[in-house]
Amino acid sequence: MTDLTANDDLEALRTQLLERVAQATDESALEQVRVETLGKKGVITLRMASLGQVAPELRREVGQANNALKNAISEAIALRQTALAGAARTAKLAAERVDVTLPAAPEAEGHVHPISQTIEEITQIFAEMGFTVAEGPEIESDFNNFAALNIPPEHPARQMHDTFYLPPGADGAARVLRTHTSPVQVRTMLNSKPPIRIIAPGRTYRSDYDMTHTPMFHQVEGLVIDESTHMGHLRGCLTEFLRAFFQIDDLPLRFRPSFFPFTEPSAEVDIGCSRKGGQLKLGNHGDWLEILGCGMVHPKVLDMCGIDSTRYQGFAFGMGIERIAMLKYGIPDLRTFFDADLRWLRHHGFSFLDQPSLGLGLTR
Repeated sequence: MTDLTANDDLEALRTQLLERVAQATDESALEQVRVETLGKKGVITLRMASLGQVAPELRREVGQANNALKNAISEAIALRQTALAGAARTAKLAAERVDVTLPAAPEAEGHVHPISQTIEEITQIFAEMGFTVAEGPEIESDFNNFAALNIPPEHPARQMHDTFYLPPGADGAARVLRTHTSPVQVRTMLNSKPPIRIIAPGRTYRSDYDMTHTPMFHQVEGLVIDESTHMGHLRGCLTEFLRAFFQIDDLPLRFRPSFFPFTEPSAEVDIGCSRKGGQLKLGNHGDWLEILGCGMVHPKVLDMCGIDSTRYQGFAFGMGIERIAMLKYGIPDLRTFFDADLRWLRHHGFSFLDQPSLGLGLTR
């Protein structure tokens, strides 16, 4: 480096120092320039210190020129420092940038709950049969939940140990957490004219808790109302559904006479299974497992819902969604559906790509 302590051309010195400031690529290099220029032994500092050696008549002029040089270099260093700090901050932000549009890492992916997946499978299969989905509120009137379904006041299902009763509504009418999704059928019949063909999946509530019962669970019920439906149609509908859902082409069904207040005649439906070796296996193996209840809609129910029972008839059925999910996917304890255990969900859950195939159950 040229000796800049001598009385050289001041403009050349200014140009050289400004170039060094501009060429500093980081804050460390810029600090080195500042020390060599404005430090205790810096070029400009030494020039200011040697002002006493200048002739008195030139001292003022040289002093002003040195101060101007010092101010110019100080300002250039400050501007360069600001620019370098901004560039460093920008580089850091770019390095730490997270692209929120990128897909989640595989280990962070969520899973579809088996209940949600099962409801989707049920809906898709019945959609192929021409059913639509109907919904209703989970807080229901006593009329929709019991009376309209031909359930008398003394029926055990109305007892406090089975039903969650709520304070009466504004009109004074009794209210309950619905004990089945049958009130959706009542609402549909009250607000629609036949022909009717619906399924009603949803949450239901009963006061019970063990390996096979929880206070909140899911049901799906079906209803068909028209002028010509008979028990044979009910049998064919359930046979097609259960064989498609469990993906067993020769799954046998057995209809046993039963009693429900809202259907007449009524039946319990069993499906074929085997219990050999302490393991349950569905199929044509000679044993039976109860799966759901069904029957022809009681004429009193039709009349209470404003449908002429002398002209129309129909069938209804209902089943527990958790129950058929447990059978299909080998889940032993009903309570685990609601434990919010991520390990359980990773094991039994489904990818969003696991879509049910229409009429053929689940395809992976």
